[in-house]
Amino acid sequence: MNREKAKLTQIEVCNTALSMYHSGLVAGTWGNISGRVDDEYMVITPSGMDYERLAAEDMVIINMHTLAYEGNLKPSVEAVVHASIYLDRPEVNGIMHTHSTYALTVATARKPIPPVCDDQVQILGGEVRLAAYTMPGTKEMAEEVVRALKERAGALIANHGAITVGRTLTEAYVGSQVLEKAAMVYINSQSIGGPVEISQEDIDFFHDFFLNKYGQR
Repeated sequence: MNREKAKLTQIEVCNTALSMYHSGLVAGTWGNISGRVDDEYMVITPSGMDYERLAAEDMVIINMHTLAYEGNLKPSVEAVVHASIYLDRPEVNGIMHTHSTYALTVATARKPIPPVCDDQVQILGGEVRLAAYTMPGTKEMAEEVVRALKERAGALIANHGAITVGRTLTEAYVGSQVLEKAAMVYINSQSIGGPVEISQEDIDFFHDFFLNKYGQR
């Protein structure tokens, strides 16, 4: 493992965790964030610690294959979910798991979010699927989340929250904000007759544009 890269990943995960907390995407000590170090190791937030008291060195370095970790702090209980995503998706380098209000509202109704916003389909890839209800931090949850994320960058977890992934941790963080907004728009649109969904042709165009052409390329 490249120790310098692991240290930089710890700093990035810690800073993003603070941003997530102050953005209102989580409450208390809930939610978790991780960043990939390489094909074997990741860095993840520790279990049950106050976000505002976290330091970079508190971020836990963990082996994705064995779940063995370094140091005295226990990793998030959902480390198995993060590890399973990284092992399934080699292009993913950052993961955000939030309990944001609107996403959780849709998740408790056990519904997906249809493709209703252009930024949603650009970043997340289309409909936000629902992972079935499972106990947190279990292999079953990991399997359900990996399934729901197939060809997507965001998913809901029934009665639990939302999860987003990205080629960078920054991209995963933006995705979590977009997912929360899409959930809010979907809920609000019910009061005026319901949303009109974006066509699959346009979804494919928007998502390809985001992945390959968006920004200063």
